[in-house]
Amino acid sequence: MAGSGVPLDLDKARRIAQAVVGDAAAAMHSALCYIGDRLGIFKAMKDAGALTVEQLATRTGLNPRYLREWLGAMAAAGYVDYDRAAQSFALGPEYAAALADEDSPFFVASYFQLAQAAMTIAPRVAEEFATGGGVTQAEYPPWLFEAFERNSGTRYKHKLLRKWLPQMPQVVAALEAGGTMADVGCGGGRAAIMIAQAFAKARVVGLDLHRESIERARRLAGKSGLAERVTFEVGDGSGLEAEKFDFISTFDVIHDAADPAALLRSIRRALKRDGTCLVQEINVSHELSENLSQLGKMAYSISTLYCLTTSLAHHGAGIGIAMGEPKARELASAAGFSRFQRLPIKDDVVVLFELRP
Repeated sequence: MAGSGVPLDLDKARRIAQAVVGDAAAAMHSALCYIGDRLGIFKAMKDAGALTVEQLATRTGLNPRYLREWLGAMAAAGYVDYDRAAQSFALGPEYAAALADEDSPFFVASYFQLAQAAMTIAPRVAEEFATGGGVTQAEYPPWLFEAFERNSGTRYKHKLLRKWLPQMPQVVAALEAGGTMADVGCGGGRAAIMIAQAFAKARVVGLDLHRESIERARRLAGKSGLAERVTFEVGDGSGLEAEKFDFISTFDVIHDAADPAALLRSIRRALKRDGTCLVQEINVSHELSENLSQLGKMAYSISTLYCLTTSLAHHGAGIGIAMGEPKARELASAAGFSRFQRLPIKDDVVVLFELRP
């Protein structure tokens, strides 16, 4: 009997226990995937065919005993194909696309880096459950922000210029003519630099509160030869010059903000009269019942461990990742935007809103 007096369904309880253990096994396995990503093991196996432990050790310079155990986990998870007779392991092309090829549209190994950082900070977040406070960005390990950048970088590389911007022809025309753009919450600057590379006359500024990310963005701009047209500043977007920009973007930023309403008001003031703001958010609903999925599981977890708590750390709104379209519309209207539309882009992970004065 269950504690509540409701009879316990033993078969269901067994299945649930097995599923929970499976989730725990996946969490442990993700730590090994993080190692495989960090040490370049997946990349060493890409296009290499079947490899013995010793051959992989030679290719990577890593200890064969550790590799044998690591490969055992990868084979058990189905990530690599194991040939018992030949005692060899192979990374198939589809798994290579997800785990080893950072130019692939299917590359998702950065999630393991994100998960490792999130697990590191989880004890600190747990302390705030009783107080309702939060954890500041400064308390997170630096590789969390690198993971965010790698993760979003895949989307930018394959979608930003090819699919997203063409849905806003007025933005393309303005940037081609030498217009100005601001990327608020730019992280390591990948989107800003990509747009500057695509539009030779455009001038771009990126802003982010995370100083280390801004330093990475400046280095990347220097290496790209774009330092004269792309600048990066530490800031939250609250001090943008009025009516200066043709285009302002926010990628996964509004729901994180301590004061999202004030941020959107600042963006509205900073846009020219015919300017455009692009708000990219995660494609989950404001209704929990519509998020009972793998994406919802991921989204609420990331939200608890980062988005919500970093907002609450500054006594912020704490909207969380499941902001949804109704809240986005409400914030945009309150900020003074007269036009709001969801761009007609089908995407499993993100949703895009176009806001205009």
